[in-house]
Amino acid sequence: LDEAGGSRLAFEQAAGYRDQIQSLRQVQEKQYVESGRDGDVDIVAAVAEDGLNCVNLAMVRGGRHLGDRPQFPANAADSSPLEALTAFLYQHYLAHPMPPRILLNLALPDGEVAASLAAMAAVRVRVSQARFTVQRIWVEMAEQNARLAITARRVALSRQEARLDELCRTLGLEVEPGQEARIECFDISHTQGECTVASCVVYQGSGMRRSEYRRFNIADVQAGDDCAAIRQAVQRRYEKLSAGEGVLPTLVLIDGGSGQVGAAAAALEELGLSHLPLLGVAKGEARKPGLETLVFADARKPLQLPPGNPALHLIQEIRDEAHRFAVTGHRARRGKAGRSSSLDEISGIGPKRRKALIARFGGLQGISDAGVDQLTAVPGISRELAEKIYAALH
Repeated sequence: LDEAGGSRLAFEQAAGYRDQIQSLRQVQEKQYVESGRDGDVDIVAAVAEDGLNCVNLAMVRGGRHLGDRPQFPANAADSSPLEALTAFLYQHYLAHPMPPRILLNLALPDGEVAASLAAMAAVRVRVSQARFTVQRIWVEMAEQNARLAITARRVALSRQEARLDELCRTLGLEVEPGQEARIECFDISHTQGECTVASCVVYQGSGMRRSEYRRFNIADVQAGDDCAAIRQAVQRRYEKLSAGEGVLPTLVLIDGGSGQVGAAAAALEELGLSHLPLLGVAKGEARKPGLETLVFADARKPLQLPPGNPALHLIQEIRDEAHRFAVTGHRARRGKAGRSSSLDEISGIGPKRRKALIARFGGLQGISDAGVDQLTAVPGISRELAEKIYAALH
Protein backbone atom coordinates (compact mmCIF):
# COMPACT_ATOMS: atom_id res chain seq x y z
CA LEU A 1 0.00 0.00 0.00
CA ASP A 2 2.80 2.41 0.78
CA GLU A 3 4.23 1.79 -2.67
CA ALA A 4 0.91 2.52 -4.39
CA GLY A 5 0.23 5.59 -2.29
CA GLY A 6 3.74 7.00 -2.47
CA SER A 7 4.63 6.22 -6.05
CA ARG A 8 4.74 8.77 -8.81
CA LEU A 9 1.45 7.45 -10.12
CA ALA A 10 -0.08 8.28 -6.71
CA PHE A 11 -3.25 6.46 -5.82
CA GLU A 12 -4.59 9.04 -3.37
CA GLN A 13 -7.08 6.61 -1.90
CA ALA A 14 -4.47 4.05 -0.92
CA ALA A 15 -3.87 5.53 2.53
CA GLY A 16 -7.59 5.63 3.20
CA TYR A 17 -7.98 2.03 2.13
CA ARG A 18 -5.05 1.06 4.33
CA ASP A 19 -6.61 2.62 7.42
CA GLN A 20 -9.95 1.02 6.61
CA ILE A 21 -8.39 -2.41 6.21
CA GLN A 22 -6.41 -2.08 9.44
CA SER A 23 -9.56 -1.09 11.31
CA LEU A 24 -11.54 -3.99 9.88
CA ARG A 25 -8.74 -6.42 10.65
CA GLN A 26 -8.80 -5.33 14.28
CA VAL A 27 -12.48 -6.21 14.36
CA GLN A 28 -11.80 -9.50 12.62
CA GLU A 29 -9.07 -10.46 15.08
CA LYS A 30 -11.55 -10.05 17.97
CA GLN A 31 -14.08 -12.36 16.38
CA TYR A 32 -14.60 -15.40 18.52
CA VAL A 33 -17.82 -17.32 18.47
CA GLU A 34 -18.83 -20.33 20.50
CA SER A 35 -22.10 -22.19 20.65
CA GLY A 36 -22.33 -25.75 21.85
CA ARG A 37 -25.68 -26.30 20.10
CA ASP A 38 -24.74 -25.85 16.44
CA GLY A 39 -21.87 -28.32 16.00
CA ASP A 40 -20.38 -28.31 12.51
CA VAL A 41 -21.59 -25.60 10.13
CA ASP A 42 -20.29 -23.92 6.97
CA ILE A 43 -21.31 -20.33 6.32
CA VAL A 44 -21.10 -19.18 2.71
CA ALA A 45 -21.61 -15.51 1.87
CA ALA A 46 -21.45 -14.00 -1.62
CA VAL A 47 -20.94 -10.24 -1.96
CA ALA A 48 -20.41 -8.01 -5.01
CA GLU A 49 -18.84 -4.55 -4.83
CA ASP A 50 -16.98 -2.40 -7.35
CA GLY A 51 -17.21 -5.06 -10.04
CA LEU A 52 -15.68 -7.76 -7.81
CA ASN A 53 -17.49 -10.91 -6.68
CA CYS A 54 -16.26 -12.47 -3.44
CA VAL A 55 -17.51 -15.78 -2.03
CA ASN A 56 -16.44 -16.13 1.57
CA LEU A 57 -16.44 -19.52 3.30
CA ALA A 58 -16.43 -19.53 7.11
CA MET A 59 -16.29 -22.80 9.02
CA VAL A 60 -17.66 -23.62 12.46
CA ARG A 61 -16.51 -26.90 13.92
CA GLY A 62 -17.69 -28.12 17.30
CA GLY A 63 -19.42 -24.77 17.77
CA ARG A 64 -16.17 -22.83 17.33
CA HIS A 65 -15.63 -20.33 14.51
CA LEU A 66 -12.40 -21.32 12.74
CA GLY A 67 -12.00 -18.38 10.37
CA ASP A 68 -12.74 -17.26 6.83
CA ARG A 69 -11.53 -18.22 3.37
CA PRO A 70 -12.52 -15.47 0.91
CA GLN A 71 -12.31 -16.46 -2.75
CA PHE A 72 -12.68 -14.53 -5.99
CA PRO A 73 -14.20 -16.73 -8.71
CA ALA A 74 -12.55 -16.47 -12.10
CA ASN A 75 -14.61 -15.01 -14.95
CA ALA A 76 -17.35 -13.94 -12.53
CA ALA A 77 -17.40 -10.22 -13.37
CA ASP A 78 -20.75 -10.53 -15.16
CA SER A 79 -22.27 -12.94 -12.64
CA SER A 80 -24.64 -11.99 -9.85
CA PRO A 81 -23.73 -12.83 -6.24
CA LEU A 82 -26.38 -15.57 -6.28
CA GLU A 83 -24.89 -17.12 -9.43
CA ALA A 84 -21.41 -16.99 -7.91
CA LEU A 85 -22.73 -18.54 -4.69
CA THR A 86 -24.49 -21.37 -6.50
CA ALA A 87 -21.46 -22.19 -8.64
CA PHE A 88 -19.23 -22.20 -5.55
CA LEU A 89 -21.50 -24.65 -3.70
CA TYR A 90 -21.41 -27.16 -6.54
CA GLN A 91 -17.65 -26.88 -7.14
CA HIS A 92 -16.44 -26.68 -3.54
CA TYR A 93 -18.36 -29.64 -2.18
CA LEU A 94 -17.34 -31.89 -5.02
CA ALA A 95 -13.86 -31.90 -3.50
CA HIS A 96 -14.46 -31.17 0.21
CA PRO A 97 -16.44 -32.88 2.98
CA MET A 98 -19.86 -31.42 3.69
CA PRO A 99 -21.07 -30.54 7.20
CA PRO A 100 -24.66 -31.32 8.19
CA ARG A 101 -25.65 -27.64 7.94
CA ILE A 102 -24.73 -24.93 5.42
CA LEU A 103 -25.87 -21.37 6.08
CA LEU A 104 -26.15 -18.90 3.19
CA ASN A 105 -26.50 -15.13 3.08
CA LEU A 106 -28.73 -15.35 0.01
CA ALA A 107 -31.92 -17.29 -0.58
CA LEU A 108 -31.77 -20.02 -3.20
CA PRO A 109 -34.61 -19.87 -5.76
CA ASP A 110 -35.62 -23.50 -5.24
CA GLY A 111 -34.60 -26.73 -3.55
CA GLU A 112 -32.54 -28.05 -6.45
CA VAL A 113 -29.15 -27.02 -5.05
CA ALA A 114 -29.91 -28.40 -1.59
CA ALA A 115 -31.11 -31.68 -3.09
CA SER A 116 -27.98 -31.96 -5.25
CA LEU A 117 -25.70 -31.34 -2.27
CA ALA A 118 -27.54 -33.91 -0.19
CA ALA A 119 -27.15 -36.45 -3.00
CA MET A 120 -23.43 -35.72 -3.21
CA ALA A 121 -23.01 -36.15 0.55
CA ALA A 122 -25.26 -39.22 0.69
CA VAL A 123 -26.64 -37.85 3.99
CA ARG A 124 -29.14 -35.20 4.92
CA VAL A 125 -27.69 -31.68 4.56
CA ARG A 126 -29.65 -28.62 5.60
CA VAL A 127 -28.98 -25.64 3.32
CA SER A 128 -30.71 -22.46 4.40
CA GLN A 129 -30.45 -18.87 5.52
CA ALA A 130 -29.85 -18.04 9.18
CA ARG A 131 -32.80 -18.42 11.54
CA PHE A 132 -31.35 -17.93 15.01
CA THR A 133 -29.34 -15.11 16.55
CA VAL A 134 -25.99 -16.91 16.62
CA GLN A 135 -26.45 -18.04 13.03
CA ARG A 136 -27.27 -14.49 11.92
CA ILE A 137 -24.12 -13.25 13.64
CA TRP A 138 -22.05 -15.81 11.76
CA VAL A 139 -23.57 -14.80 8.42
CA GLU A 140 -23.08 -11.08 9.14
CA MET A 141 -19.46 -11.75 10.02
CA ALA A 142 -18.96 -13.70 6.80
CA GLU A 143 -20.44 -10.83 4.76
CA GLN A 144 -18.32 -8.26 6.59
CA ASN A 145 -15.16 -10.25 5.96
CA ALA A 146 -16.09 -10.67 2.30
CA ARG A 147 -16.28 -6.87 2.01
CA LEU A 148 -12.95 -6.60 3.81
CA ALA A 149 -11.45 -9.01 1.29
CA ILE A 150 -12.86 -6.98 -1.61
CA THR A 151 -11.32 -3.79 -0.18
CA ALA A 152 -7.92 -5.47 0.13
CA ARG A 153 -8.25 -6.97 -3.34
CA ARG A 154 -9.14 -3.61 -4.88
CA VAL A 155 -6.05 -1.98 -3.39
CA ALA A 156 -3.85 -4.89 -4.51
CA LEU A 157 -5.21 -4.65 -8.05
CA SER A 158 -4.55 -0.91 -8.10
CA ARG A 159 -0.98 -1.52 -7.00
CA GLN A 160 -0.43 -4.22 -9.63
CA GLU A 161 -1.94 -2.01 -12.31
CA ALA A 162 0.43 0.81 -11.34
CA ARG A 163 3.42 -1.53 -11.50
CA LEU A 164 2.44 -2.91 -14.89
CA ASP A 165 1.74 0.53 -16.36
CA GLU A 166 5.14 1.74 -15.20
CA LEU A 167 6.85 -1.35 -16.63
CA CYS A 168 5.21 -0.87 -20.04
CA ARG A 169 6.13 2.81 -20.03
CA THR A 170 9.73 2.14 -19.00
CA LEU A 171 10.33 -0.61 -21.56
CA GLY A 172 8.15 0.79 -24.32
CA LEU A 173 5.90 -2.30 -24.36
CA GLU A 174 2.68 -2.17 -26.35
CA VAL A 175 -0.46 -4.04 -25.33
CA GLU A 176 -3.31 -4.22 -27.80
CA PRO A 177 -6.64 -2.73 -26.63
CA GLY A 178 -8.75 -5.33 -24.87
CA GLN A 179 -5.74 -7.60 -24.30
CA GLU A 180 -3.88 -8.30 -21.05
CA ALA A 181 -0.13 -7.97 -20.77
CA ARG A 182 1.53 -11.38 -20.42
CA ILE A 183 5.02 -11.80 -18.96
CA GLU A 184 6.88 -15.12 -18.94
CA CYS A 185 10.04 -15.52 -16.85
CA PHE A 186 12.74 -18.22 -16.97
CA ASP A 187 15.22 -19.32 -14.32
CA ILE A 188 17.68 -22.20 -13.86
CA SER A 189 18.46 -24.21 -10.72
CA HIS A 190 21.07 -26.93 -10.17
CA THR A 191 23.66 -28.17 -7.70
CA GLN A 192 27.14 -28.03 -9.19
CA GLY A 193 25.60 -28.65 -12.59
CA GLU A 194 23.64 -31.75 -11.57
CA CYS A 195 19.86 -32.29 -11.87
CA THR A 196 19.41 -29.01 -13.74
CA VAL A 197 15.83 -27.75 -13.90
CA ALA A 198 14.51 -24.71 -15.78
CA SER A 199 11.32 -22.96 -14.77
CA CYS A 200 8.91 -20.78 -16.72
CA VAL A 201 6.30 -18.82 -14.77
CA VAL A 202 3.51 -16.68 -16.19
CA TYR A 203 2.17 -13.31 -15.05
CA GLN A 204 -0.96 -12.06 -16.77
CA GLY A 205 -3.60 -9.49 -15.94
CA SER A 206 -3.09 -8.81 -12.26
CA GLY A 207 -1.27 -11.84 -10.92
CA MET A 208 0.60 -15.08 -11.43
CA ARG A 209 -1.05 -17.81 -13.52
CA ARG A 210 0.14 -20.88 -11.64
CA SER A 211 -1.82 -23.30 -13.81
CA GLU A 212 0.35 -22.22 -16.75
CA TYR A 213 3.73 -22.71 -15.07
CA ARG A 214 6.11 -25.18 -16.69
CA ARG A 215 9.33 -26.94 -15.68
CA PHE A 216 11.94 -28.44 -17.99
CA ASN A 217 14.45 -31.13 -16.98
CA ILE A 218 17.57 -30.00 -18.83
CA ALA A 219 19.66 -32.65 -20.56
CA ASP A 220 22.52 -32.90 -23.05
CA VAL A 221 24.26 -29.68 -21.97
CA GLN A 222 27.57 -29.25 -20.20
CA ALA A 223 27.18 -29.35 -16.43
CA GLY A 224 26.78 -25.85 -15.01
CA ASP A 225 26.28 -24.16 -18.39
CA ASP A 226 23.36 -21.88 -17.49
CA CYS A 227 23.38 -20.22 -20.90
CA ALA A 228 22.90 -23.52 -22.72
CA ALA A 229 20.21 -24.48 -20.20
CA ILE A 230 18.32 -21.22 -20.81
CA ARG A 231 18.58 -21.71 -24.56
CA GLN A 232 17.15 -25.21 -24.32
CA ALA A 233 14.31 -24.11 -22.03
CA VAL A 234 13.32 -21.21 -24.28
CA GLN A 235 13.53 -23.46 -27.33
CA ARG A 236 11.26 -26.08 -25.78
CA ARG A 237 8.84 -23.52 -24.39
CA TYR A 238 8.20 -21.73 -27.66
CA GLU A 239 8.47 -24.54 -30.23
CA LYS A 240 4.70 -24.76 -30.56
CA LEU A 241 4.36 -20.99 -30.44
CA SER A 242 6.47 -20.68 -33.58
CA ALA A 243 4.00 -23.02 -35.29
CA GLY A 244 1.10 -20.76 -34.41
CA GLU A 245 -0.04 -22.56 -31.25
CA GLY A 246 -0.23 -20.90 -27.85
CA VAL A 247 -0.22 -17.30 -26.63
CA LEU A 248 2.47 -14.75 -27.49
CA PRO A 249 3.98 -13.14 -24.38
CA THR A 250 4.23 -9.36 -24.16
CA LEU A 251 7.65 -9.74 -22.53
CA VAL A 252 10.11 -12.60 -21.95
CA LEU A 253 12.13 -12.19 -18.73
CA ILE A 254 15.37 -14.05 -18.09
CA ASP A 255 16.91 -14.32 -14.63
CA GLY A 256 20.47 -13.64 -15.72
CA GLY A 257 22.85 -11.28 -17.45
CA SER A 258 24.06 -10.74 -20.99
CA GLY A 259 25.15 -14.36 -21.51
CA GLN A 260 21.76 -15.81 -20.63
CA VAL A 261 19.95 -13.10 -22.59
CA GLY A 262 22.10 -13.82 -25.62
CA ALA A 263 21.31 -17.53 -25.38
CA ALA A 264 17.58 -16.84 -25.12
CA ALA A 265 17.76 -14.42 -28.05
CA ALA A 266 19.49 -17.07 -30.17
CA ALA A 267 16.74 -19.57 -29.39
CA LEU A 268 14.01 -17.07 -30.26
CA GLU A 269 15.74 -16.14 -33.50
CA GLU A 270 16.02 -19.79 -34.47
CA LEU A 271 12.27 -20.15 -33.91
CA GLY A 272 11.45 -17.02 -35.91
CA LEU A 273 10.34 -15.17 -32.77
CA SER A 274 13.10 -12.57 -32.51
CA HIS A 275 10.43 -9.84 -32.47
CA LEU A 276 9.40 -10.80 -28.92
CA PRO A 277 10.62 -8.27 -26.30
CA LEU A 278 13.37 -9.88 -24.23
CA LEU A 279 14.86 -8.62 -20.98
CA GLY A 280 17.45 -10.00 -18.57
CA VAL A 281 17.53 -9.30 -14.83
CA ALA A 282 21.15 -9.36 -13.66
CA LYS A 283 21.63 -9.61 -9.92
CA GLY A 284 23.24 -6.70 -8.14
CA GLU A 285 26.12 -6.67 -5.70
CA ALA A 286 25.70 -9.40 -3.07
CA ARG A 287 22.38 -10.22 -4.76
CA LYS A 288 20.81 -7.33 -2.86
CA PRO A 289 17.26 -6.48 -4.05
CA GLY A 290 17.05 -3.05 -5.63
CA LEU A 291 20.49 -3.22 -7.24
CA GLU A 292 19.47 -5.33 -10.25
CA THR A 293 20.52 -4.29 -13.75
CA LEU A 294 18.13 -4.75 -16.66
CA VAL A 295 19.89 -6.19 -19.71
CA PHE A 296 18.36 -5.73 -23.16
CA ALA A 297 18.71 -8.06 -26.12
CA ASP A 298 18.99 -5.15 -28.55
CA ALA A 299 21.46 -2.27 -28.66
CA ARG A 300 20.01 -0.43 -25.67
CA LYS A 301 22.34 0.19 -22.76
CA PRO A 302 21.76 -1.69 -19.49
CA LEU A 303 19.30 0.08 -17.20
CA GLN A 304 19.28 0.31 -13.42
CA LEU A 305 15.98 1.49 -11.97
CA PRO A 306 15.67 3.16 -8.55
CA PRO A 307 15.00 0.66 -5.74
CA GLY A 308 11.52 2.08 -5.14
CA ASN A 309 10.43 1.99 -8.77
CA PRO A 310 7.07 0.14 -9.19
CA ALA A 311 8.24 -1.46 -12.46
CA LEU A 312 11.28 -2.92 -10.71
CA HIS A 313 9.08 -4.28 -7.94
CA LEU A 314 6.95 -6.15 -10.47
CA ILE A 315 10.05 -7.55 -12.16
CA GLN A 316 11.41 -8.69 -8.79
CA GLU A 317 8.12 -10.37 -7.88
CA ILE A 318 8.01 -12.35 -11.12
CA ARG A 319 11.73 -13.15 -11.02
CA ASP A 320 11.50 -14.39 -7.42
CA GLU A 321 8.57 -16.64 -8.30
CA ALA A 322 10.50 -18.13 -11.23
CA HIS A 323 13.43 -18.76 -8.88
CA ARG A 324 11.21 -20.43 -6.28
CA PHE A 325 9.58 -22.66 -8.88
CA ALA A 326 12.95 -23.68 -10.34
CA VAL A 327 14.46 -24.45 -6.93
CA THR A 328 11.54 -26.63 -5.80
CA GLY A 329 11.67 -28.52 -9.10
CA HIS A 330 15.43 -29.03 -8.78
CA ARG A 331 15.15 -30.28 -5.21
CA ALA A 332 12.47 -32.75 -6.21
CA ARG A 333 14.55 -34.04 -9.12
CA ARG A 334 17.69 -34.28 -6.99
CA GLY A 335 15.79 -36.07 -4.21
CA LYS A 336 14.36 -38.57 -6.67
CA ALA A 337 17.76 -39.15 -8.21
CA GLY A 338 19.28 -39.62 -4.75
CA ARG A 339 16.63 -42.15 -3.73
CA SER A 340 16.97 -44.10 -6.93
CA SER A 341 20.76 -44.17 -7.04
CA SER A 342 21.19 -45.12 -3.38
CA LEU A 343 18.74 -48.00 -3.53
CA ASP A 344 19.74 -49.13 -7.02
CA GLU A 345 23.30 -49.63 -5.82
CA ILE A 346 22.11 -52.39 -3.46
CA SER A 347 22.03 -55.80 -5.13
CA GLY A 348 18.68 -57.50 -4.77
CA ILE A 349 16.69 -54.26 -4.88
CA GLY A 350 14.64 -54.08 -8.06
CA PRO A 351 11.80 -51.72 -9.02
CA LYS A 352 9.12 -53.63 -7.05
CA ARG A 353 11.11 -53.85 -3.83
CA ARG A 354 12.25 -50.24 -4.13
CA LYS A 355 8.63 -49.14 -4.59
CA ALA A 356 7.53 -51.21 -1.60
CA LEU A 357 10.25 -49.75 0.63
CA ILE A 358 9.45 -46.16 -0.36
CA ALA A 359 5.73 -46.80 0.10
CA ARG A 360 6.31 -48.18 3.62
CA PHE A 361 8.86 -45.63 4.89
CA GLY A 362 8.07 -42.55 2.78
CA GLY A 363 11.50 -42.12 1.24
CA LEU A 364 15.22 -42.75 1.58
CA GLN A 365 15.46 -40.99 4.95
CA GLY A 366 12.71 -43.16 6.39
CA ILE A 367 14.35 -46.30 5.02
CA SER A 368 17.67 -45.21 6.52
CA ASP A 369 16.01 -44.63 9.92
CA ALA A 370 14.43 -48.09 9.93
CA GLY A 371 15.98 -51.01 11.78
CA VAL A 372 16.55 -54.51 10.37
CA ASP A 373 13.36 -55.87 11.95
CA GLN A 374 11.30 -53.02 10.46
CA LEU A 375 12.83 -53.61 7.03
CA THR A 376 12.00 -57.33 7.12
CA ALA A 377 8.34 -56.40 7.68
CA VAL A 378 8.19 -55.14 4.09
CA PRO A 379 6.93 -57.82 1.67
CA GLY A 380 9.78 -59.27 -0.38
CA ILE A 381 12.55 -58.17 2.01
CA SER A 382 14.32 -61.12 3.64
CA ARG A 383 16.40 -60.71 6.77
CA GLU A 384 19.58 -61.14 4.75
CA LEU A 385 18.50 -58.40 2.33
CA ALA A 386 17.37 -56.18 5.22
CA GLU A 387 20.82 -56.45 6.80
CA LYS A 388 22.38 -55.60 3.44
CA ILE A 389 20.13 -52.51 3.08
CA TYR A 390 20.89 -51.40 6.63
CA ALA A 391 24.66 -51.78 6.10
CA ALA A 392 24.54 -49.87 2.79
CA LEU A 393 22.73 -46.89 4.29
CA HIS A 394 24.80 -46.55 7.46
